Amino acid sequence: MENTLLYVLPPIAVSISVFIAGFFTVKHHTAVVIERFGKFRAVRHAGLHFKIPFIDKVSERYNLKIQQLDIPVETKTKENIFVVTTVSVQFKINPDMVYEAYCVNEPYEQLMAYAYDVIRAEVPKLRLNETFESKDAIAAKVADTLQKKMYKHGYTILNVLTTDVEPDMYIKNAMNRINAADLEKSAAEYEAEALRINILAKATAEAESKRLEGQGIANQRREIAKGLMESVDVLGKAGISSAEASALLMLTHHYDTLKGIGNEGKSNLILMPNSPQDSKEMIHQMLNSFTKNVPAEPENENHKIIRFPNQPENNNDFEKFSNQL
Repeated sequence: MENTLLYVLPPIAVSISVFIAGFFTVKHHTAVVIERFGKFRAVRHAGLHFKIPFIDKVSERYNLKIQQLDIPVETKTKENIFVVTTVSVQFKINPDMVYEAYCVNEPYEQLMAYAYDVIRAEVPKLRLNETFESKDAIAAKVADTLQKKMYKHGYTILNVLTTDVEPDMYIKNAMNRINAADLEKSAAEYEAEALRINILAKATAEAESKRLEGQGIANQRREIAKGLMESVDVLGKAGISSAEASALLMLTHHYDTLKGIGNEGKSNLILMPNSPQDSKEMIHQMLNSFTKNVPAEPENENHKIIRFPNQPENNNDFEKFSNQL
């Protein structure tokens, strides 16, 4: 009996081990293909499964999660500038079409081939700046082509992104210099415009200042004239002739001017004669310039000769006043 058990137990143990080895598990978001003697047998999804040892085997394991494939494509633009355009393809295997995916050999190379074909057909139609601006359009055409070509093989294209357009380094440096020159030009134009506005504002302010200054001088002279008229009127009422009053006022202003100059510490003014004899001669010349060669004009509304009451029409009055000086 014991000898019989020694011969029976080892085969039973081996059979049990082989039977247990036939069980296998499939992870979540994964699918496996079972082959029997090299022929497709079945597709198994997540869970515990059994295969006949030494007859069935796990041939392929497929990841059913969303995957991404980055595809760099070198091509040239319309102006013969070579760029590397990189597209990122996001895809997954349809769980109901694992057998179709099993029938495809090297699917990634097929995805890349279709992407190359689309990009190398679209980018040469565009200039470099247009390529940067048309990234979404290029990605949409790649996605449409891949969806149509790869869906029958069990691949679902979820999204395609044009992640980068990389020209040659020399072209990038040239573009940066062009942009820098444009920015410097714009800055110079803005600075010139600001300078023009500043100059215009200063000129406007200076013109307004001159206008107000002229208005002030005109008002000052008007008030001085009114003061002189009042002074001459007062002197006329005191019996002093207009010539004598004018001479007296001129002399008074002359000495007031000298007094003002004397009060200043420094002055660049040119002094006129200031002795009494020179003052008399100056007044005499000024009055002669007022009255010499002036033709008599009839009185009208715009031009009237003003005389004080009881004033004789005699030009020798000034000689009398000047001799008293």
